[in-house]
Amino acid sequence: MTPKLRLLIIIALLALAIAAPIGHKNYIIYVLTSWMIFTIASMGLNLTLGYAGQISLAQASFMAIGAYITALLTLAGWHWIVAMPLALFACFVVGLLLGYPALRVKGHFLAFVTLAFNTLVFLVLRNEDWLTGGSIGLVGMPRPDFGLFSTMKQLPFYYFTLAVTVLAALAMWGIVRSPWGRAFKALRENPVRAESLGVDTRRITLLAFAIGSAYGGLAGALITPLVQFIEPGSFALAHSLRILLMVIVGGAGYFFGPLVGAGVVILLPEVLRFTEGYYLIIYSALVIVMLIFVPSGLIGVGARIRAKLWPKKQVRADMAEGASLK
Repeated sequence: MTPKLRLLIIIALLALAIAAPIGHKNYIIYVLTSWMIFTIASMGLNLTLGYAGQISLAQASFMAIGAYITALLTLAGWHWIVAMPLALFACFVVGLLLGYPALRVKGHFLAFVTLAFNTLVFLVLRNEDWLTGGSIGLVGMPRPDFGLFSTMKQLPFYYFTLAVTVLAALAMWGIVRSPWGRAFKALRENPVRAESLGVDTRRITLLAFAIGSAYGGLAGALITPLVQFIEPGSFALAHSLRILLMVIVGGAGYFFGPLVGAGVVILLPEVLRFTEGYYLIIYSALVIVMLIFVPSGLIGVGARIRAKLWPKKQVRADMAEGASLK
């Protein structure tokens, strides 16, 4: 795909995202806003899993940390724009600490470590009710007000979330195309070879967890004013698996994979509601079929079709100037 065509597609997607909620009721706008928020959480996991190859089942716990810090600070009178960076910083530090086990264990052992962390966060949130409200949770978090632009209604909050999502996507675009991004991919492909080429795999592993966790915290900071009610069950292990499903279905390691995956997981059940009591059965069957026949994700299928229809011309680097070599 040429850069010009890619830019046109991105502009078209942005125009579609701006027009999508117009004329719809609050519930549809709420669903679209949830899509944006879970896209951010999936982008973080996609960096950790898809680009760096580190398995994590703890993304919902970082959403929880970001959500609770934002909730506690905004309920205390702090503005969201001040509370959010503190939530992100806390998630970055905790993600950095969670990355240390990844330096010693790999594969499913690492998955169990992150799973245990998710359970630990859930238990702390449920039992420390003096701080978190316990099972009752926290309620009444205000939505950010920027003077002339208030997000109290659903439509302004949707556009606010869309703007944050675009900024988060631009930051991720810069990360994966920076030397760090190439180091993440080298770590995923072959850690030993990456280390032999001078990549500090220890630092890159920790960074993959820390940045991915910060994106989870950003999603949590947005979910707080959206639902204005949070409780520990909203961030249990099932939600980490749901975010993992978004990354796998969309295409792990593809930049637009989280957007597509979150769209399938969040929007598809709503589209299938016309089937009434059968929508969850149909949805589950479709997900199983996709995981069996499309292991590289929906974006991966598109890339394979594009490669077959428009194969890239293979040019040997050592023969590029062959005729002029003496």
